[in-house]
Amino acid sequence: MMPDWFGGVDRYNQNLPAVNIREGETDFTLELAIPGQKKEDFNIEVDDNVLTISMEHKEEKQEDEKGYTRREFWYSNFKRAFTLPESVNEEAIEANYEDGILRFTLPKKEEALPKPKRLIEIGK
Repeated sequence: MMPDWFGGVDRYNQNLPAVNIREGETDFTLELAIPGQKKEDFNIEVDDNVLTISMEHKEEKQEDEKGYTRREFWYSNFKRAFTLPESVNEEAIEANYEDGILRFTLPKKEEALPKPKRLIEIGK
């Protein structure tokens, strides 16, 4: 089954982060551009071969100045899910958030790794 990399399983809003996906010999790398957040804002889970990434951030600010009161609040969220290739080892997925990039390393299962070339000798 082909992985559903293009758009994911769910699209809940129009403010979805940009995604880069790369396949290497031993793993996939998934990167989402989500600047200005804290790692505590993210919820990441894998269930039934689906990687779900969601984020919710709330901020409220109040200013009182010379008789004027201003309250501002900011709310941002998204939820995106990707059907993983069957070759991914779900138990070994790692995530890291640095410089506004949420990066996942999705290692391939041992049986999905390329096999080294083997020479076969011709018998009698």
